[in-house]
Amino acid sequence: MTPQELRALCLTFDAAVEEFPFGPEASVFKVAGRMFALSSLDARPLTVNLKCDPEDAVRLRADHPGLIAPGWHMNKRHWNTVTVDGSLPRRLVRELVEDSYDLVVAGLPRAERLRLDRP
Repeated sequence: MTPQELRALCLTFDAAVEEFPFGPEASVFKVAGRMFALSSLDARPLTVNLKCDPEDAVRLRADHPGLIAPGWHMNKRHWNTVTVDGSLPRRLVRELVEDSYDLVVAGLPRAERLRLDRP
């Protein structure tokens, strides 16, 4: 997956936006003001921090050592750093990004969630 493809994927979700609160080199993807993905799109290898269910996070790290690690500079219980260099199946990367978005949306106030559900 290229940096452009990762950016496009993150922006496909309802109300997703890209911001740069940490400087121009760090893309932060948010929904309703809350982060669901963080990546330095110019870095090599390309990595992305994604929110994850704590039990799934541990399992994913064990299943993909060296490619999925505890979230760098994040709460390691709830975040993973995923290497997006082609070593992981593209489908898995998409699922992890979607899961991160869904976890953040699930934590939003009900009124906010309902606004996102509207077509």
